[in-house]
Amino acid sequence: MSIDAEVAALKKVPLFHGIDGSKLRLLAFMSQRVEYQDGEELCSQGDTGDSAFVILSGQADVLVDGEKLAVVGEHAIVGEISILCDVPRTATLRASGIVDVLTIAKDDFIKLMKEFPEMSLEVMRTLAERLEKTTRALAAAKSAAS
Repeated sequence: MSIDAEVAALKKVPLFHGIDGSKLRLLAFMSQRVEYQDGEELCSQGDTGDSAFVILSGQADVLVDGEKLAVVGEHAIVGEISILCDVPRTATLRASGIVDVLTIAKDDFIKLMKEFPEMSLEVMRTLAERLEKTTRALAAAKSAAS
């Protein structure tokens, strides 16, 4: 995949939707492209987070305490929580088939967010949406258990 194709893929990631193409080119250039095979772990729950992952193609299972909670696919970004909050990884990410990703190092991600405030705003928006979804799911689970 060429850098132009990586930039095109990054434009489809909701987190980077409003980011200028030249900034996405810089992000693609700074990132490392990695291919994972079926069953291979991109990261493990409890590990120190040193990177985020943008899925270019394929799918990965999100596991918490060994239980599959979700599936993430093309144009998703995952792993950003642990690099933003300096907390251990909250989940394991396991390839389901061949998965092609851009790996964004923590230092590069933080640097980009400092340089481009609109990116920081999109990160906050994305995390707020995830928190809202999790809160709804917890409320529903509590209601079902009652």
